Amino acid sequence: MQIEITDVFLRDGLQDEPVIVPTAGKVQIARAATAAGIGRMEIASFVNPKRVPQMADADDVVTALSGEPGVRFTVLALNGRGIARAVAAGASEVQVVASASQAHSNANAGAGIEQALDSLAADVAAHPQPGFFAGISTAFTCPFEGEIDPSRLLRLVRAFKSMGITDIGLADTLGTTPPRRLISSVKRIQDAEPDLAYSLHLHNAHGQALDTVKLAIDAGITRFDAALGGYGGCPFAPGAAGNLSTGELVDFLHAEGHTTGIDPAALAEANDLARATISSAPPVQPDSLSIH
Repeated sequence: MQIEITDVFLRDGLQDEPVIVPTAGKVQIARAATAAGIGRMEIASFVNPKRVPQMADADDVVTALSGEPGVRFTVLALNGRGIARAVAAGASEVQVVASASQAHSNANAGAGIEQALDSLAADVAAHPQPGFFAGISTAFTCPFEGEIDPSRLLRLVRAFKSMGITDIGLADTLGTTPPRRLISSVKRIQDAEPDLAYSLHLHNAHGQALDTVKLAIDAGITRFDAALGGYGGCPFAPGAAGNLSTGELVDFLHAEGHTTGIDPAALAEANDLARATISSAPPVQPDSLSIH
């Protein structure tokens, strides 16, 4: 089976690292990942640089990578201001995000779930140019509230559907959800809204993300997020583990007989470059990290 991997190192991987990777370094990593065969990559988030200083150069990163052949670049935006910045920078695929947890929504978006969704609906309607897709964070487990009821998750899925968004990613933000419970929630969503396209964004706190991938493929999910080196986390979700490693995911999928279009040797080179770039990057100033 053909599996699509979106590498999220440049956004989700870097947002929780206490360093500032220069724009040129991000562009170099993106090109190395593209050369390895990664066909879709999340490269920036258009958020308040005071809250996430690692993403302060989002406009420059998008501009620098515009027009690169053979790859689709996506970005994240949390509100209308971020969407407007993304559009102005030339982003063609913009992810908007809501949380399935009230407490995490307040920490991450500065608003409760319903208020965040109402604002996003107006923002999406006001910007018809980019292609929007949605992400739902803490879709299964929240660091503040615990287990998320699938019925609450379904309400968010339908809210995005009402905005005209039919491509939805579901995130195990902590990486702690037992695989079978996670897939049970996914199946309930699929059964209720079978015409939407779903992907999974998996963190790997307990080393169980690959077990989840296997069950998800059996359930018909063929798109997954991962990050070079397994970097990442959420600054506003205490205890959030790193992302599922792209290299580990590719090796697992190939061993299972699936195809990805990614060359493991070239991917390892991109992974080494990412690690070296982080190790040599200047630190975030301590006052910039206080809000995390």
